[in-house]
Amino acid sequence: MEILANLFEANKNWAKGITEKQPNFFKELSKQQSPKYLWIGCSDSRVPANEIVALPPGGIFVHRNIANLVVHTDLNCLSVIQYAVEVLNVQHIIVCGHYGCGGIKAAMGNQTHGLIDNWLRHIKDIYRFHQEELDALEDEEERFRLFCEKNVIEQVANVSKTGIVQQAWKAGKELSVHGWIYNLEDGLLKDLGVCTTK
Repeated sequence: MEILANLFEANKNWAKGITEKQPNFFKELSKQQSPKYLWIGCSDSRVPANEIVALPPGGIFVHRNIANLVVHTDLNCLSVIQYAVEVLNVQHIIVCGHYGCGGIKAAMGNQTHGLIDNWLRHIKDIYRFHQEELDALEDEEERFRLFCEKNVIEQVANVSKTGIVQQAWKAGKELSVHGWIYNLEDGLLKDLGVCTTK
């Protein structure tokens, strides 16, 4: 059995480096988590939430899935949102997509991919909602980028429509839902100008 010793060694070095700078870091971190942010992002390994916004462990609560979807039948995602809003009292939910998303690209095509086709169906529906605008773009890369953005905007709406968020707003909680996109080519975030607060 391969035990991936290199990853354990890297972990030791990482923990040692943090402890040298902040001796009580892990002791304090283990007592509680109180992030202000919930990040709903893509599973893509090139989009690490904490690193992108330079927050340490404990600084951001994270949920990731293929193409950063918020589907109203996805109990995993809904449970994360509920825990973040009702227990952790996050103040900001950030839906962050990224350009070059493989899930979005796959949904643009007509090939079958097996089990994941069920998940991609949600993305294909978004294309249908915006088909006229997307099909008007002749440049395929430009269409792909816009589709990545449209997906984020739709997911912000989906988060905002959950009973969890609606109840939080009714109760007067300070909670905002933001739509951002990440550019793999330069490492920069872009605010898509969608933010719902009630």
